[in-house]
Amino acid sequence: MTLEHLKSAAEKPETRDADTRHVVEEILSSIEAGGEDACRAHAERLDGWTGDILMSRDAIDEAASRVPEKVRDDIRFAHERVRRFAERQRAALTEFEIELSPGLWAGQKQIPMDCAGCYVPGGRYSHVASAVMSVATAKTAGVEHVVACSPTGRDADGKPVGPHPAIVYTADLCGADSILAVGGVQGIAAMAFGLFTGRPADILVGPGNRFVAEAKRLLFGRVGIDLFAGPTEIGVIADGEADADIVASDLVSQAEHGPDSPAWLFTTDRALGLRVMERVPELIERLPDTARKAATAAWRDYGEVILGDSREAVAEVSDRYAAEHLEVQAADLDWWTARLRNYGSLFVGEETTVTFGDKCSGTNHILPTRGAARYTGGLSAAKFVKTVTTQRMTREACREVAAAAARISRLEGMEAHARAGDDRLAKYFPGEEFDLR
Repeated sequence: MTLEHLKSAAEKPETRDADTRHVVEEILSSIEAGGEDACRAHAERLDGWTGDILMSRDAIDEAASRVPEKVRDDIRFAHERVRRFAERQRAALTEFEIELSPGLWAGQKQIPMDCAGCYVPGGRYSHVASAVMSVATAKTAGVEHVVACSPTGRDADGKPVGPHPAIVYTADLCGADSILAVGGVQGIAAMAFGLFTGRPADILVGPGNRFVAEAKRLLFGRVGIDLFAGPTEIGVIADGEADADIVASDLVSQAEHGPDSPAWLFTTDRALGLRVMERVPELIERLPDTARKAATAAWRDYGEVILGDSREAVAEVSDRYAAEHLEVQAADLDWWTARLRNYGSLFVGEETTVTFGDKCSGTNHILPTRGAARYTGGLSAAKFVKTVTTQRMTREACREVAAAAARISRLEGMEAHARAGDDRLAKYFPGEEFDLR
């Protein structure tokens, strides 16, 4: 197997991790100690926001009233597909009970979490689709109370305003029980600690910048999280039959997320790789100013083009990178679908693209990054549901199990464990002899 880098990345996404961690630790500590007042202080210091953090019904309705009907139609379009896909995921989580031996039954139950915190990014872009992906999936899974939070913004005159109206409308449409007008680390802290709602989150989900991602990482264990997320990634597998313009367009579509968003092309065709390398900068130059700056840095510092001498070589390197989003624009799509193992979400054929999954086609766009697709998938209904086990048995079944458990416990040197079995045998079968060692 031979691989050649036609373009290599100059940076790694981990470059700024230490500085990010220090900033996040300080904010989390201050909010945990100072509660709602500290959270408000950070909201004012970082975003200039002095209004209510917990949005009232009137405030939600007022924000929703400013969303044009055409936009509402598109949001409802996305919501219907994401909800239907999540419903099918939830239905796949089964409960059962099985008799493992005469009189010994073991079972599995599916219990939704009580409270989920859904972070919806604002900032450079207003991620309406993220509200659909997180809130709708949590409610479909059966979570009792869903808290959504999103950063506040500023109007054309620089005056602080609440979260983007379309985000508020979307969170409400998808079933959010509480909506918080706060973002960043302070928003994550508010949900984790139950500030303003009295409902501490059992799990925190949703994409965000590196500070939001680090806050979730630091809180993991105290609360669940969907996944350890870094900057968004795209990988495209393409052969000589692929359309270089389409490939380049798709790479640029993800590079605009931010200056540290990796974009990778894995190809078996040198001419295609070189053509894409020509086209990407040209397409970036056509973007609006903010997107152009982000995509330029992303492609310069994190873009890669890797040439493989066979499709097996390309599949192997793709699995090693384990891209968050992976597109296949190559012949024999069935072969690639069967062969590839590591990705957050797979987009098969030129007719689909990451943009469709990101916005409205139905699958979830909250996905693993930084190689985490080697061991986990993305957000699904299953993330909001605890798979727990039960067992029960008759006294006759206890005869066999207790004796075996006692012997295993003594083999391990755990005498108290063994006696929990001994005592039941002595109670249920007085006078009977058992081999307990």
